[in-house]
Amino acid sequence: MVYVGIDWSELHHDVCLMDEQGVVVSKARIPEGVEGVARLHDLVAEHADNPDQATVGIEIDRGLLVGALVGAGYRVFAINPLSVDR
Repeated sequence: MVYVGIDWSELHHDVCLMDEQGVVVSKARIPEGVEGVARLHDLVAEHADNPDQATVGIEIDRGLLVGALVGAGYRVFAINPLSVDR
């Protein structure tokens, strides 16, 4: 199992992958668009055999990146960043 946190923005996304013990195993900045989706799949594949072994937390519940992740079989949760500040 790998946990993926994505800090979403319009131009790029900052990604952090953690293992089950909470150890950061990878960090990256990926571009928005198809190239970024491909890079994210590659990053996750380095640490999980299948998309269903990855749980993703992201700030937004729509768009190309979210649609691609859900379509590929990742478990995706939209997390409002304001709720984390509280």
